[in-house]
Amino acid sequence: MSKFAILVGGDIFPTDRLMNQLTGARVIAADAGMMHAVPLGLEVELWVGDFDSASPALIADAGHVPRQTFPANKDSTDGELAVRAALDRGAQQVILAGGLGGQSDHAFAHLTLALGLVRDGTDAFVTSGHEEAWPLCPGEHRLDAPPGSRLSIIALSDLDGLSLAGVRWPLEKRAVPLGSTLTLSNVVSGPVRIDLASGNGIIMVTPPRP
Repeated sequence: MSKFAILVGGDIFPTDRLMNQLTGARVIAADAGMMHAVPLGLEVELWVGDFDSASPALIADAGHVPRQTFPANKDSTDGELAVRAALDRGAQQVILAGGLGGQSDHAFAHLTLALGLVRDGTDAFVTSGHEEAWPLCPGEHRLDAPPGSRLSIIALSDLDGLSLAGVRWPLEKRAVPLGSTLTLSNVVSGPVRIDLASGNGIIMVTPPRP
């Protein structure tokens, strides 16, 4: 599978789990997301954006990285432009690293961007290292989450036929209306299986810290 890491400008914590997830990924940075390359030990093959949030020092330090420059007055975020560049290069999995924290509007946009990718057939998730967000669409899902992780499902529409196993409080073919908090703050106890008949949401995972 062709895996791409998109570095965006939110929070990053270089945990062992995150480093393992990034192993073998090609890397594209979106504007200030380039600041995460050195802490993560990643070589960036393309730097995308209008460069309005990258500091002069960062631009000088990463001057050797090929760039695609866009005007500030554009119709997409730098993160979305970086994802498009990854798809043009054959990405089959996209990791939005640094996609949580920072500006709330951008963080929410990263969640819906990942959801759109999954609905279109590209694996995707969003991570800071301390938190992960996995899109939830109709179908069967298997999730690699360490035991003891906090797991929440946030409904982005009414959910129907939601089954959840491998957690402290399992569910079987439940309806979860938009706005319900039924599926918040569960705890992973084993291999997680999620089945959904209809609707869309986000699975939030917070692995235990060492």
